[in-house]
Amino acid sequence: MEKDTYKTILKASEEVLFKEKGSKFFGYAFPVSSDEEVKEHIETLKKQHHSARHWCYAWQLGKNYEHYRANDDGEPSNSAGMPIYGQLQSFDVTDILVVVVRYFGGTKLGVGGLIQAYKATAQMALETCKIVKRTIDETFLLKFEYPEMNTVMRIIKDEDIKLIDQKMELNCEFKIAVRKKEAERVFEVFESTYKVTVKRIED
Repeated sequence: MEKDTYKTILKASEEVLFKEKGSKFFGYAFPVSSDEEVKEHIETLKKQHHSARHWCYAWQLGKNYEHYRANDDGEPSNSAGMPIYGQLQSFDVTDILVVVVRYFGGTKLGVGGLIQAYKATAQMALETCKIVKRTIDETFLLKFEYPEMNTVMRIIKDEDIKLIDQKMELNCEFKIAVRKKEAERVFEVFESTYKVTVKRIED
């Protein structure tokens, strides 16, 4: 069964702080939709915490969770970025960046200690976020003449379809969004409706 929902956060998390043996770990989560936004948030945090030692992060992008990256920023390999990324997977969120900023406290934590600290900080940041579920939609363009309006509106209402855009003239055009798993069926409903043409719009 193809997945047709995804989870993301609506707004940035509160700043969280995790302390371990003198080291301080500040955690942040941000909603992002591009690599550029990821870079901007990291640059901002580097200015804000200019005397910190490490700015480790993980991000995940795409409704199908297809793009991701984890960065240890100088910590031992896989001790920072991957534990943060693990929390993105455990909260099942995408279009998100989590950054953990570390101030070194003089005592080495060891790889196990680091993994635990980065994981805990990322988890705390994510726990302050409101996580929302969104549907993955397909977009269709409907074309019909004004007399068919009632028929089209009835289907839209019955099927609980999102109307994105409408042009109401003698020749009407509606742009609609249909949840992915319903898309094929709804497409056929419109296709078999007399005097209505329907076509898919690629993103």
